[in-house]
Amino acid sequence: MEDLIKTLKNQGIEDKAVLAAMSKVDRKDFVPPSFKHRAYMDIPISIGSGQTISQPTVVGLMTQELQIQSTHRVLEVGTGSGYQTMVLSYLARHVYTTERIRSLHQKAKNLILQKYKRENISFVYSDGALGLPDAAEFDRIIVTAASEEVPRNLMAQLKINGVMVLPVVESEWQQRLVVVNKTEPEVEYKEVCAVRFVPLIAGTENA
Repeated sequence: MEDLIKTLKNQGIEDKAVLAAMSKVDRKDFVPPSFKHRAYMDIPISIGSGQTISQPTVVGLMTQELQIQSTHRVLEVGTGSGYQTMVLSYLARHVYTTERIRSLHQKAKNLILQKYKRENISFVYSDGALGLPDAAEFDRIIVTAASEEVPRNLMAQLKINGVMVLPVVESEWQQRLVVVNKTEPEVEYKEVCAVRFVPLIAGTENA
């Protein structure tokens, strides 16, 4: 874990709160048994059902760009392994996380509630592309799958002066990490770097 935190710092993750949060979450808990030996490497790892756990530097970068405060309510689209969810939970007042694949939703929920006993996370099995209108509005939104454009449903659920971080598809082979600041009267967009995520897919799946 110490080497992983050093890697994060070397890759530009400077926010002390983000680094502290990531130091509390053991990535080894969130990867399949056959990949435990790679848990602290700065690489994405398959978690089944065509999904991956993002490389730690990407998790750190996206979290840093969110600029989460302790009073914030955060929506995460794509629970996946639950690793990013856990990091967010140490920074925000409450995290709402959605997952469209039932097996991943249940596995992450069981792990986090039983081992980490986090009480400020709401796990929702649903189509994340729709967001969570019943719980809106959110101070921050993070999307862990690549969209062709910034989803309108999610923009509508983001507070004024809220921030959304997500990967956006530029071409068949290229995606960019985008930070959206919902200011008035105009929305501000900032491109951060090239990334590679699985696509954002609508609907739920009982895998």
